[in-house]
Amino acid sequence: MSHAAYVFDAYGTLFDVHAAVRRHAGDVGPNYQIFSEIWRAKQLEYSWTRALMGAYADFWQLTEQALDYTFKRIGGIDPTLRQKLLDAYWKLDCYPEVPAVLKALKQRGAHIAILSNGSPAMLASAVKNAALDTVIDDIFSVDALKTYKTAPAVYDLVTTNYRLYPNAVSFQSSNRWDIAGATKFGFRTVWINRSDMPDEYFDLGPALILPSLESL
Repeated sequence: MSHAAYVFDAYGTLFDVHAAVRRHAGDVGPNYQIFSEIWRAKQLEYSWTRALMGAYADFWQLTEQALDYTFKRIGGIDPTLRQKLLDAYWKLDCYPEVPAVLKALKQRGAHIAILSNGSPAMLASAVKNAALDTVIDDIFSVDALKTYKTAPAVYDLVTTNYRLYPNAVSFQSSNRWDIAGATKFGFRTVWINRSDMPDEYFDLGPALILPSLESL
């Protein structure tokens, strides 16, 4: 089925959130995978708690705070790596299939957009680094609303700007909680289950589950 707009979450869906730590795995040490997982988990946790409190701080600040926590949690890692890891986060690798998939969808005449918790500067850097700036039409950041997913107003950024009904939008995310929020809003949702995780939020299921964007 063709949709008027194909909208993608950024981190974990288009861009590999673990690429920054992997790039410096030798310096981080044998716990680099756990280090990266904690960094990501705390980054998301901070977004949810701040949204609930109404105490917004942009995603880059949360990324820095989550990294600082991770250094303390793991311990024994050279603190001078902090800046290298942060610099790497501005230039995350996109997944291999992403450019071809987005180009193919754009050729159908659909809007191609990102809807992300990321700050505008973070997203612009990631898109440019992956050479996706010629294929992505719009970047919608929660920064415009000063809150985070899964607030319904975040998903409404797309429908308001494009003047579309929610069911005209196909929304893709690797985050199951994000898929639940988008499904509740009324988007047609596709869960990109890259890590073969078990399903959850059974009352808010996706229309489709895929291991990557390749089959989209």
